[in-house]
Amino acid sequence: MRNYSGACALVTGGASGLGLELVRLLAADGARVLATDIHESVDPSLLPNGVDYLRLDVRSDDDWAAARTWVQSHWGHLDVLVNNAGIAVGGRIEAAGMADWDRALANNLMGVVRGCHTFTPMMKERRSGQIVNTASLAGLVHAPAMATYNATKAAVVAVSETVSHELSPFGVDVSVICPSFFRTNLASSLEGADREMEESATKLIDEAPRSAAQVAAAAFARMKAGKHVILTEPDGRVAYGAKRYARPLYDLGMKSAAKRVARGKSPQPGAMQVADRLARARAATS
Repeated sequence: MRNYSGACALVTGGASGLGLELVRLLAADGARVLATDIHESVDPSLLPNGVDYLRLDVRSDDDWAAARTWVQSHWGHLDVLVNNAGIAVGGRIEAAGMADWDRALANNLMGVVRGCHTFTPMMKERRSGQIVNTASLAGLVHAPAMATYNATKAAVVAVSETVSHELSPFGVDVSVICPSFFRTNLASSLEGADREMEESATKLIDEAPRSAAQVAAAAFARMKAGKHVILTEPDGRVAYGAKRYARPLYDLGMKSAAKRVARGKSPQPGAMQVADRLARARAATS
């Protein structure tokens, strides 16, 4: 198990939601943490004692350069990079505009790419480190009416796998977190044209059974264990397992979800039939 005591860690999107909870867990484990977010400043009481804050817009090359300079001047190296910042975006393919795609790619994908590009040389030079990228279950399981979000998160999974292989000779581990819906402020970033689907997404986030703290705790345990693909919920593991090992059942669930979308409803209940039916099938044969 990895011990973060004394490690130097940078977390993007670290002022709220999953990012903030990971900042708290890293600090509690003894790490020196730089929390970053798009805000100019945050309430000091929000962060644990000893955690520093730096404004970082993950779309900005200048901001990433400033973050690298901060790390070099204060620590001299970086042990852990958590590329967590991202936005919620979605909608049916004919409704999501090109501006929605550009915004999703700039934040969800290129923010991760810029983070890896900025700090990989530092880690390779020391021949040690850990990069943790936040994707989503949507990067593995692709429900309808979410092409924009699914595509960016699938790309984060692909980048993480590629970089994991690429950096393994240098002692750098790479993990990718793939959570399902959980309660967070992510819905506040929705601003696309498909208001009907975005209202459904907001409801799913707000009424999710898990909190950001619960998801962070599950992710953190697997980060410490050095897991590559981190699925933080049982239903997510079942849904991904269905796609890999019970594809007809998976396709049936997605077709059910697509019918719901065609009626203007959320795709989620239909998609989650994948998990429910596979769970029942397993129970029947156990």
